[in-house]
Amino acid sequence: VDSGKSTTTGHLIYQCGGIDKRTIEKFEKEAAELGKGSFKYAWVLDKLKAERERGITIDIALWKFETPRYYVTVIDAPGHRDFIKNMMTGTP
Repeated sequence: VDSGKSTTTGHLIYQCGGIDKRTIEKFEKEAAELGKGSFKYAWVLDKLKAERERGITIDIALWKFETPRYYVTVIDAPGHRDFIKNMMTGTP
């Protein structure tokens, strides 16, 4: 919990070319307006308004991108105990 999983994952996606600089700059501006400027990379995956306002991952997120050598699928999941059930949604 609060160890930077979404931020690290979003930064990896950006560094690998999975999202463009313009979008990151947009996230940075919007995050700064909420007093959370350092969350710009987390916002790649944290899309819910509540996630962005509270600075935590509430629901799972999936992101796919390609590098010159690989097809990559990233799944970000909540780390907070209250939201683990959201991670299990859809599993048998």
